Amino acid sequence: MVENWKKLSTEPLAEYRIFNIRQDTRLSPRTGNTHGFYVLEAPDWINIIPITPEGEVVFIHQFRHGTEQVTLEVPGGMVDDSDNNPGDGARREMLEETGYDAEQIIHIGTVEPNPAFQNNRCHTYLALNAHWVQTPEFDGAEDIAVEKIPLTAVPHLITSGKITHSLVVCAFYHFDQLQKQQPDLLNFSA
Repeated sequence: MVENWKKLSTEPLAEYRIFNIRQDTRLSPRTGNTHGFYVLEAPDWINIIPITPEGEVVFIHQFRHGTEQVTLEVPGGMVDDSDNNPGDGARREMLEETGYDAEQIIHIGTVEPNPAFQNNRCHTYLALNAHWVQTPEFDGAEDIAVEKIPLTAVPHLITSGKITHSLVVCAFYHFDQLQKQQPDLLNFSA
């Protein structure tokens, strides 16, 4: 049986706008040796799948600096201190990035983006009957284009490599599982 490693010390190393780095020293229960590990501390993240009454997903295109490419994603971001809970953060991000709101927002899953060195989670939400209510309000470092795509096209967008963001792929996995459990959840007015 694998056991937890005892934390002997922790040292903050750096603080940045979107994450902090710390070094933990831990004791291996198997060998008794100590090892240093770097941990990326970040707030929890959210993503949200807005689906219109017509069965279209409200996607966003935005430039991602890590991969230096424009990606196709669902709205998402960090849970802010001003958010009461991740669901509020999901709604806020959807409004800011797309101008859409929804009648119902449902939590459909949570993943740990990379537990090897990150301490945060990503919460996924489904927004039912999403509808446009306002002009998007991008922050100063966002340039986003909104596109509605039929939900039926999503599997091909993933398998063809048009959607490459791992957390977006996870979001649609959670969505697929929800649909299997509740096949009558979505009723579209074509």
